[in-house]
Amino acid sequence: MSQIIYKNESYFIIGLCIDIHNELGKGFSEAVYGDALEIELKSNGVPYQKEAKFDIIYKGKKLRHHYYADFMVDDKIILELKAVEKISSSHVKQTLNYLAASKMKLGLIVNFGEDSFTYKRVVL
Repeated sequence: MSQIIYKNESYFIIGLCIDIHNELGKGFSEAVYGDALEIELKSNGVPYQKEAKFDIIYKGKKLRHHYYADFMVDDKIILELKAVEKISSSHVKQTLNYLAASKMKLGLIVNFGEDSFTYKRVVL
């Protein structure tokens, strides 16, 4: 049986996001939910970086363009915020690319756009 990577940390983050969804509901932009998440992370003492920048390497050379993940939490989890009808396969692919560029193992896609809060764990 495989272990869930960063189980406690990811459940804590998901709990914060559920609190945000319960308070704000759906209908706001990702930026609004990101602002609320910053408040929650700060007030809970969780280290994070907003709009974390990652280099893209092609044949050993760094490209001019970069990936910008919505949040990097505790230097180990990529957190992507969405406010859409449904999490799609393109969101999963985007998060996998962020994980590959960052060399991290776990990404969380959280969606504030549905009636009930939804999320998806993405493991590289």
